[in-house]
Amino acid sequence: MNRKEKLINYMSGSTYVPLKFEELVVVLDVPKNDRDELAELLDELIKEGRIYKTKKGRYCAVSGKTLTASGKLSCSARGGFGFVRPDEEGAEDIFIAAENLGGAYDGDRVLVRIDKKDNSYGHSEGHVAGIIERGNDTIVGVVSGIKNKSYRIVPDRKSFFAQVRVSPAKLGGAEVGDRVIVRITEYNKKNKPIGEIITVLGRADSAESCLNGIISENGIRSVFPKAVTDEADKIPDHVTKAEIRGREDLRSKIIFTIDGDDSKDFDDAVSLEKAENGNSILGVHIADVSYYVREGSELDKEAYRRATSVYMPHKVIPMLPKRLSNGICSLNPDTDRLAFSVFMEIDKNGNIIDHRLSKTVIHSHARMTYNNVNRILDGDTRLREQYSELVGILEDMDALSRKLAALRQKRGAIDFDFPEAKVKCGADAMPTEIVIEDRGKSQRLIESFMLAANETIAEAAYWAELPFVYRVHESPSMEKLTAFNDFIKNFGYSLKGKIDPETVHPKDLQRIVEEAKGTPEELMISTVMLRSLMKACYHETNSGHFGLAARYYCHFTSPIRRYPDLIIHRILSLYIDGGLDESDYNRLAGAVREAAENSSEREIAAEKAERDAVDLLKAVYMQSYLGESFDAVISSVTSFGMFAMLENSCEGLIRCETMRGDYFEYDETRRMLVGRRTGVSYKIGDRIRITVAGCSVLLRQIDFVLESDADPSTIRKLAKRTELAERRSDEKKDKRASRGKRHGRGGGKRRDTAGRKKRRR
Repeated sequence: MNRKEKLINYMSGSTYVPLKFEELVVVLDVPKNDRDELAELLDELIKEGRIYKTKKGRYCAVSGKTLTASGKLSCSARGGFGFVRPDEEGAEDIFIAAENLGGAYDGDRVLVRIDKKDNSYGHSEGHVAGIIERGNDTIVGVVSGIKNKSYRIVPDRKSFFAQVRVSPAKLGGAEVGDRVIVRITEYNKKNKPIGEIITVLGRADSAESCLNGIISENGIRSVFPKAVTDEADKIPDHVTKAEIRGREDLRSKIIFTIDGDDSKDFDDAVSLEKAENGNSILGVHIADVSYYVREGSELDKEAYRRATSVYMPHKVIPMLPKRLSNGICSLNPDTDRLAFSVFMEIDKNGNIIDHRLSKTVIHSHARMTYNNVNRILDGDTRLREQYSELVGILEDMDALSRKLAALRQKRGAIDFDFPEAKVKCGADAMPTEIVIEDRGKSQRLIESFMLAANETIAEAAYWAELPFVYRVHESPSMEKLTAFNDFIKNFGYSLKGKIDPETVHPKDLQRIVEEAKGTPEELMISTVMLRSLMKACYHETNSGHFGLAARYYCHFTSPIRRYPDLIIHRILSLYIDGGLDESDYNRLAGAVREAAENSSEREIAAEKAERDAVDLLKAVYMQSYLGESFDAVISSVTSFGMFAMLENSCEGLIRCETMRGDYFEYDETRRMLVGRRTGVSYKIGDRIRITVAGCSVLLRQIDFVLESDADPSTIRKLAKRTELAERRSDEKKDKRASRGKRHGRGGGKRRDTAGRKKRRR
């Protein structure tokens, strides 16, 4: 029995009385030289959720009868209540009312005592009995005025509902109205955070400072440590003869990349040949990043921490230093590069009947772009002459990709083939335009080939029983299916049959996408459907991918920008080189589990940062259209107003108080606003004419009014309301933090929000 278990057994005994550290030292007769070790053991047990420390500094064991296991607290931006997701897999979330947070904040790991097994919303309900570990080292916020000799930092993150106190000596040169990064150094006796400013990002209303704040707030590492860049600098910038030895040489084959016009890192290339039996041999060649990023290296540790590249509207924050991502690991044209190649034999109907995986060296013959390939396939004479060597291959690839897509459609995969909005920025991070980009033949071609490779590799790994990172996607919940069905009914669509997560098939959702294709509501329906689906994640066990209707799926094709792909390459490399021994299995089993969990968490943070940045820049962009009118479609209706979406995807709120034609009431059953006197109604899908009335960078929101109500006095009142909302946002923080000192328990439903800038299958 190790020392931890001895401590747990002692504290779990019936005769144990909760003791302070000094008392434990005496009772356990701990030598002076071993006291630091005891303190470390106690800290480790607290972090593991096996013991906790009371407010008076006494140590207690976690009792299964009275306390849940440890869990992470997630607070709502509305009202200050929260939920704890227990560490125990499969355990349901526990609702924590605002007054029962016990000094804990969003992101903290806590211990919870259960008070109710089933509250009015169907959740277990409890209160925080102990704080295991604080979850916020730094906070991004705006410097507010001084109060009680301390400046207040108002967090950007609304779910962190306490202001951080900073003494004048620790302002770090910041002024009132600056957006800053503040390091939390301690919590006072009332559990209020105290800190020091470590970075001044700029003025609060600056778009660039807001974007940098979003990056920091989501824990995105934008600067590589010196140890990482030093290690990267030691890697050669070209492939050597020694590195090629033992690899399959594909340099004479016609292999090329197809990417966006502004892409700088190329981690996949493609080839297509005919077999003697008439079948197609599709080659998908992926950069062998694992050769350069070795297990346990500084590069590997940093890639693990980041887990993904982050695609902000104004810049890319890479997972790997540019020397690798844009250099030796990138499949640049006319250059030798190391690769992992999967060759898939595909019959005339598009079925993959065989495959082969190999370590290779390739030499990309061309750096093709989506736009140029689309134009070639559409018959552009000049480009067809320029790339005459590739025209026939591209046409065969196009035909093959359509066969693969048809088979996916037949099995029920949902194809979200709708235009996407992209915010383009200038050098100063200011938005210059919002464009709606259509996906052409080339984008669909590459998507089909990458999906085929990912499925092929996942199935092979599954049957080889390798430790692996799968990409899994569960079927949607009853709540989300019902809400989506109610939403599409506004446009005349509906899911057929009984709505049941157990029996719903991707084909049911695919049919709605197909019916909406080409209609004005296509983008809105597809967007809401995406939000209605469960979040795909990484897992060490395979359970299939609902959205793709695939039994096996993984991410294999982007090791430059995703850590799961990198660790998969590392596993496959061992497998190709002769298999995994018992020590490999034992080591990698833990590694894939940790990588899957960490990568899922970091992906969520990256998507949130991307989404917040887009919302922010849309508000900045629409500032230049204040007072102008546009056609819009109602996208959502609430008790306080309705949201409307423009053709450029910008969404704004029309408040009931600005609708002067009548007194509008919310009909919850029909989900519409109805005028009490006139009977005029507004529902989802209605087309209306709006005027842009206000844009708040701080609140990341756009305000519309109906064009018929757009008189100067209404717009002035709305502007004043927004100004007050910005000013009072800091006051709400402390009110939420102190809520609950009063009697009674608050409550509220948990609201699930989702969205994504890119298709992350």
